[in-house]
Amino acid sequence: MNTQLFGKDFITTEDWSRTDLETALEVAADLKRRFAMGELHDHILRAKTLYMLFFEESTRTRNSFETGMTQLGGHAIWLTPAATQIGHGENAKDTGMVLGSYGHGIAVRDCRTGIGQKYQYEIAKYANVPVFSMQDDVDHPCQAMADLMTIRERFGNDLRGRKFTIAWTYAPKYVRPLSVPQSLIMLMTRFGMDVTLAHPKGFELMPHTLEAARAHAEENGTKFEVIDDMDAAFENADICYPKSWGPIMVTEEPDEVQKMVDEHKDWIANERRMALAKKTAIYMHCMPIDRGYEATDAVIDGPQSVIYQEAENRLHIQKALMALTMGGRI
Repeated sequence: MNTQLFGKDFITTEDWSRTDLETALEVAADLKRRFAMGELHDHILRAKTLYMLFFEESTRTRNSFETGMTQLGGHAIWLTPAATQIGHGENAKDTGMVLGSYGHGIAVRDCRTGIGQKYQYEIAKYANVPVFSMQDDVDHPCQAMADLMTIRERFGNDLRGRKFTIAWTYAPKYVRPLSVPQSLIMLMTRFGMDVTLAHPKGFELMPHTLEAARAHAEENGTKFEVIDDMDAAFENADICYPKSWGPIMVTEEPDEVQKMVDEHKDWIANERRMALAKKTAIYMHCMPIDRGYEATDAVIDGPQSVIYQEAENRLHIQKALMALTMGGRI
């Protein structure tokens, strides 16, 4: 356990060592136990403030961070560009220095392609408090950590040899960022799993995230492969994570995106595909899910689904991250 994480930013899991991440998982499990027992732990961040800056709307992210701060004894303030001077052009330096002087942490959700993560690092450069990514264009580190926590609860901490599949799915509504699949391939290859990424042509991820996944797989003696066959991805999988994302490396023009997406309506997680996985396999999704498009109701609500446990673990992992970086030693 690393007890020296006070003040450390959490913008990507790539910036944290394996020991740092294990510490967060261990603390999250302890805080989850306390929550289940009704054991108050509101002394950890008592009278401390987290500023939450959202460039996009949110359900799970906002509520898990805000609730987590309350349970730890602190207070979370919800901000948007329109509700601040950011909407009038104030830069990251001025925003970070001012909010950092008022409170104890800044969390940012900014999925603008080519901007989001860079903006978070710019805030962190000038703020004297930890900065958390609540999702950006490159990574969704809190989601990936909650996913890893959920997998370990089901299969134990030794995940070596487990097959983790992240597969693209069809969805008709809007262009989802690449951050979830990218965060998953970068993290799961570090924790013993053999990772399969499946998607049609045109839905590739950012090259540097693929390079990171390959490097982690080589370093940790795991496997990482990219294929274009959804059935093959599901075969003998232990964890099935089918999710939509946009062809962002090709285009973000709405009509072109829709045309590309509509060519692959058969990429759906259904009962037939889940039957290709191991009988003990679990179905995961970060939510919200486009029911009937990304997956069938029988899969989403079926016995292999762990989506609600996964969503709950967002609360516990984020509490652990805030406690370790904003509160000092537990």
